[in-house]
Amino acid sequence: MRRLEIRRHAYTKKGAGRGKGSHLSSEGVRQAREIGQALGPFDLVLTSSIPRTLESALAMGFAVDEQWDVLGDIPADVWEEIGHHERWAWEQPFVEFARLAATGGATARLGQRQKEAWRTALEAVPANGAVLVVSHGRIMEAGLVTCFPDSDFPAWGTPFQHGEGVEFGYEDGRFTELHWRRNGA
Repeated sequence: MRRLEIRRHAYTKKGAGRGKGSHLSSEGVRQAREIGQALGPFDLVLTSSIPRTLESALAMGFAVDEQWDVLGDIPADVWEEIGHHERWAWEQPFVEFARLAATGGATARLGQRQKEAWRTALEAVPANGAVLVVSHGRIMEAGLVTCFPDSDFPAWGTPFQHGEGVEFGYEDGRFTELHWRRNGA
C-alpha cells in the first residue's frame, strides 16, 4: 500500500522579520528537525511554492523533489468563504470544513484540487512507496474532508497547528487508514 504523510509547515517568523512568504523562525527549524527524525524514508517529497514549506522539508532532513503551486494556492473565493484565522474560533472546525465542501463552492473546489494532487503524487511512487507533502492550514483540512467524506469529523479536533498532520494509505484508488500526527502526541 502506498502511504502519504502530509504536514503543515513549521513555525514562522513574526512581525517585521516575517518577510514575503514568512520564512521559518529558529523555533520552526528546531521543530522541523525534531519532526524529521521520526519520518521517512520517502520516495517523493513535495512542497508548495511558498518558502516556509520548502524550508520545513529541508529542515526535516528531506531533499525536495518538486514544488507544486496547488499545495499552497488559496483562491480569493476560498478566503471569502472561510477567512484566514476564523477556523480557530469554529466550535467544530472539521465539521464546518465538511459542510462547506458539501456545498460545492470554493472550499469544495479547494478540497478536490488537493485530492487530485495527492492522488497524482501517490500514483507516481512504487506500489509500497511513500510520499511526504508539506503544505498549509486550510488547504490540508479541505483536502482531508474531501478524501474522507464519511468520517467522524467532530472527533478530528482542532485545525492543524504548525508541524502537525496526518498519514494515510492509498490502495486500489481509495484513501484509507487515516492516522493523526499531533504535536506532543
